[in-house]
Amino acid sequence: MRPDFGHLWVYLQTTPLLGLGVTLIAYQTAMAINTRLRGHTLANPMLLSIGMIVALLLATRTPYAVYFQGAQYVQFLLGPATVALAVPMYANLGQIRRAAGALLPALLLGSLTAAGSAMLIAKLLGANRAVVLSLAPKSVTTPIAMGISEQIGGQPSLTAVFVLMTGIAAIVLYGPVMKLLRIESWAAKGLGAGTAGHGLATARVLLLNETAGAFGGVAIGLNGLVTAIIVPLLARLFFRM
Repeated sequence: MRPDFGHLWVYLQTTPLLGLGVTLIAYQTAMAINTRLRGHTLANPMLLSIGMIVALLLATRTPYAVYFQGAQYVQFLLGPATVALAVPMYANLGQIRRAAGALLPALLLGSLTAAGSAMLIAKLLGANRAVVLSLAPKSVTTPIAMGISEQIGGQPSLTAVFVLMTGIAAIVLYGPVMKLLRIESWAAKGLGAGTAGHGLATARVLLLNETAGAFGGVAIGLNGLVTAIIVPLLARLFFRM
């Protein structure tokens, strides 16, 4: 007797198992592909798993709300995962303290560049005010970015999309950019990943090196603080021009 996959799929749509199972299977499949391709930049597990899930939902005409009933459990773990970055930060506390003099100016310039360049490019390309303001906090973690966007007149839901796209772009470009610029310091690599690509890029570099993950964690927190201060000022500047 052949299994009726149609009925099985209909059943799974009524339970949280669908979103949770699809997410875990897609990521494990993506990890296997990434390993097979020896960690190629374009075979990034995050990028591949998102593509597979989107393709599956479209092919089966499954509403996102149905998928999210199970996927929300994975999203819930993002909070503890971010807090867990304190472990490598504590382990590298001495190195972070020694680098504090260079750390703060680098973060300030990085935050200013991340927000200012996005706003400038969007405005020059003719984007409307809402899009420009929604882009401004794209390089900070989603809850902070959405809060900043709402306060300055952007669209928080649009900002959430830009944050995700920024994180994926940072993951894909991280390796090639570091090689091109000949950056060897793991501290510098982690700081750049956390400042430009928030938690997604930091999670990636943490897999490569604990020190990079520690500096990425520092960058996530401080970048959120600095961006919350400078983005309202940039918004006033841009729309007085």
